[in-house]
Amino acid sequence: MHRRIIFAVAAVMVALMLICGCIGTTTDPTPVEKQQLRIATTTSLYDTKLLDHLTPIFEEKYNAEVLIVSAGTGKAIEYGQRGGDVDVLMVHDRAREDAFIADGYGINRRVFAYNYFVLVGPESDPAAIKGMQPEAAFTAIREKGMADEDVVFVSRGDASGTHSKEKAIWKGAGFNYSTDVQGSGDWYQEAGTGMGATLALTNEKQAYTLSDIGTYLAYKGDLDLVALVDEGDILLNVYCAMEINPREVPRHQHHRREGLGQLPDLR
Repeated sequence: MHRRIIFAVAAVMVALMLICGCIGTTTDPTPVEKQQLRIATTTSLYDTKLLDHLTPIFEEKYNAEVLIVSAGTGKAIEYGQRGGDVDVLMVHDRAREDAFIADGYGINRRVFAYNYFVLVGPESDPAAIKGMQPEAAFTAIREKGMADEDVVFVSRGDASGTHSKEKAIWKGAGFNYSTDVQGSGDWYQEAGTGMGATLALTNEKQAYTLSDIGTYLAYKGDLDLVALVDEGDILLNVYCAMEINPREVPRHQHHRREGLGQLPDLR
C-alpha cells in the first residue's frame, strides 16, 4: 500500500459495527431477515474503491445489504439532516462534522482512516509550483493564472470536504475566497463534480487541482497529471464515520423507502 495512504481497512468495519445498532450477530440458528445499512459517503472515499472491497465482506459476515450513495461531504450531510434516508455518514470535514453532531443530527463519531491531499498538475508545471508549500503553490497559481491564460486551476466547487480544504488553503495563503479567488478570472474554474470527474476535467485542460491522494492514485493510470505538492500539515485528510442520531430520527424511519428517489448513485 502506498506510504501516503493510511486507510485502516479493518478499522472501517469496526467503526461500522460499533456505530450501527441495526447490524448485529447472533448465535440463534433461526434465519433472520437481511437488514440494510445505508451509507452516504464522499466521492473521494468512494473513488478509492475501498468500500467496493469491504462491502461484500461486511454483507456476508453480518447478513446485511449495504447501500451506498456517493456524494460530496456537503451533500452527504444534507442526506443525514433529512433523516431516514441514511444510517451512517462517512465524511471528511471536521468543522461540519462537529456542527452536525452539535445540532443533534449525528452521534458516535469515529475516526477510521486518514490520507493526504495532493496538488496535481501537468508535468510541464507552468506555474512552477513543484515542491512548494501548499499556500505558496496556491499563491503562485493565482498570480500566474491571472497573468497567463495557460495556467488554470480546476476546483471541485461542490461544497465537498475537498472543496472545504481548498478554501482553507486559500485562507492560509492570505486570500478571501469569495472576493480574491472565486470569479476572479478564467484561470479559476469550478467543476461542480466528484473527485474522479474533476481529475478527468483537470487532465483534459492540463490544469491544476487539489485531490486526495487515494483517488489520484486510483485514476493515475488514465491521467497525464503528476503530483507536484504533497508536503504540508494542512494537507492532512481525516475520514470519520457517524451514526444518524436515533433520538432525532426514530429507528424505524431509517429503512423507509420514500427518500430513495432523492439519492443519486445508490449502489
